[in-house]
Amino acid sequence: MMKLLTDILVLLVALEFCFIFYLESVRTSSARTASVFGMEEGELKRPSVDLLFKNQGVYNLVIALMLILGAFVFHSPLVVALFLANIIVVAAYGAISSSPRIFPMQAGLAVIAAICLAIGKAV
Repeated sequence: MMKLLTDILVLLVALEFCFIFYLESVRTSSARTASVFGMEEGELKRPSVDLLFKNQGVYNLVIALMLILGAFVFHSPLVVALFLANIIVVAAYGAISSSPRIFPMQAGLAVIAAICLAIGKAV
């Protein structure tokens, strides 16, 4: 039962990071992206910001893909744990360096998934 819950949470985290990729790399200067990231649409249309967002989006897509591969292809709790830890550390840095609201938004599901993964391995 714990494995199923963990798999569902990992899938949700991966989908969240696919959505972030979509916002950052496909809908870079949309009103939705501006709202999610607390920025002005005009700022997102600047070529340098547009390029940075698209690049960051690809990193988020890779994280999503690695979570999916780790959980559902390689069945590797270690790979999943490493990528969940990556998400949590980066979100903590973002919370410290930018805005505390980043942590629960970016790492909330990842923290819950990591806890379930740890409990599942301990049982």
